[in-house]
Amino acid sequence: MSKRTHARRGTTRPIRLLGDPVLRTECDPVRTFDTALERLVDDMFATMYEEDGAGVAANQVGVGLRVFVYDCEDDKGRRHVGHVVNPRLVATGGELLVEPEGCLSVPGMRFDTPRHAYAAVEGVDVKGRSVRVEGTGYFARCLQHECGHLDGGLYIDVLSGDVRREAMRAIRDLRR
Repeated sequence: MSKRTHARRGTTRPIRLLGDPVLRTECDPVRTFDTALERLVDDMFATMYEEDGAGVAANQVGVGLRVFVYDCEDDKGRRHVGHVVNPRLVATGGELLVEPEGCLSVPGMRFDTPRHAYAAVEGVDVKGRSVRVEGTGYFARCLQHECGHLDGGLYIDVLSGDVRREAMRAIRDLRR
């Protein structure tokens, strides 16, 4: 598969893995909009592309701030590329879709994860300008997943029943 590219320049950062406390800590709001924030966003894009991810939250690169980047398609095949600073998941809806989902912080594992078919996120960009991002299908899944990270969650937290037991068993086996 060809690497997706983006006009930004950045430096890849190591992805934090399950077990790192930064992934389980609610991220702080961004209060300073400066070149350091722009560099963080550039680095997050570079990291996402290097790891072939659909999105990356700041805490996944060890920074406890409310920021995520994304590059993924919706259910109509339209590509969405961008970032949101201080995002709030303001709406979800449509049917609950249960589809395989993975995470760069839980590498090599995919589990059937329930997510709403529609999601809307509001926040600002790196310059502090208001943004609203709406998505359907896989893009809606991405928006919900990344907002979950910033609240200190992982996709495995939304699993239930047999799928959750299977995921927890797989994670335990991995740690042995």
